[in-house]
Amino acid sequence: MGRRYTGPMDIFELDQGTSPLLISLPHDGSHVPDDIAARMHPQARRSSDTDWHVARLYAPLAQMLGASLLRPLASRYVVDLNRPADGHALYPGKRETGLVSTIGFDGEPLYREGEPDASEVQRRVDAYWRPYHAALQQELARLRALHGRVVLWEGHSIRSRVPMLFDGRLPDLNLGTADGASCSPALQQQLQGVLGQSGYTYAVNGRFKGGYITRHYGCPDEGVDAVQLEIAQCCYMDEDSFAWDEDKAMVLRGVIAPLLRACLA
Repeated sequence: MGRRYTGPMDIFELDQGTSPLLISLPHDGSHVPDDIAARMHPQARRSSDTDWHVARLYAPLAQMLGASLLRPLASRYVVDLNRPADGHALYPGKRETGLVSTIGFDGEPLYREGEPDASEVQRRVDAYWRPYHAALQQELARLRALHGRVVLWEGHSIRSRVPMLFDGRLPDLNLGTADGASCSPALQQQLQGVLGQSGYTYAVNGRFKGGYITRHYGCPDEGVDAVQLEIAQCCYMDEDSFAWDEDKAMVLRGVIAPLLRACLA
C-alpha cells in the first residue's frame, strides 16, 4: 500500500495503491457530528444503517493486491455519498432512503426536531459529498494514467432482512453492474463464475444493481469498469449487536479475494 491521505476536515481516508483497482466504501463511516446528532432520536445516533466493518473486511485484501482503498468517516445519515447530488431516485417506484435521508431502513424518523432543509442539504453536499467524489475521481484518473484501464469496486453491506427495501432474505452476495452497463461483459462473466463456485447464495443485478457511484463512473468504453458488491451482513458479523465475526469474515474473504483478482486479470 502506498501513501495515506486524510481529506479536508477529516472527511475521508485514501490509501493509495499501485494496481489498477480502487475499492470505494462510501457507507463505511459511522460518525455523526454533534450538532446533527443533537437533533436526532437516540437510536438514530447509533447510525444503525452503516455498512459495518467493510473497511476491516477489505483492507487486508487491498493491501495484498496493491489496491487503493477510499472510505469516508461520516455516516450516510449525514449525507449519502452513493446518491446523486441532486437527490433524484435510484430506484424509481420503490421506497428508498435519500441523499440526506430523514428515515432509516426501518422506516422510522431519524430526527426528533429540525429536519434538514434545502440549504442544510446543500451545505452537507458541499462539505462531505463533493470532497469524497473529488478524491474518487482523482484516484481513478491517477490509476488510469498508470495502467490505461482501472476497475472501481464498490464495497457495501446491509442487513439480510430489510422489509422496507426488499421482501424476505437478501441473497448473501449481490453483484451490481447497472444491468451490464457499468463494466465489460467479460468481467461480469468472470465475476459470475466466481460467485457460482462460492458456496454462497448470490444474485446479479437483482434488488441492488449498483448505486450512483457504479452507474456514474462505470464507463467501460473509456477505460473504467465499475462493479458493486452488496453483502448480507450475516455473512461476517452479528446483525443485532454489530459485532465482527472473525471466523465468518475469513471464509468470506476467501470469496472476495478471487472476485478482486478477476478484476485485475
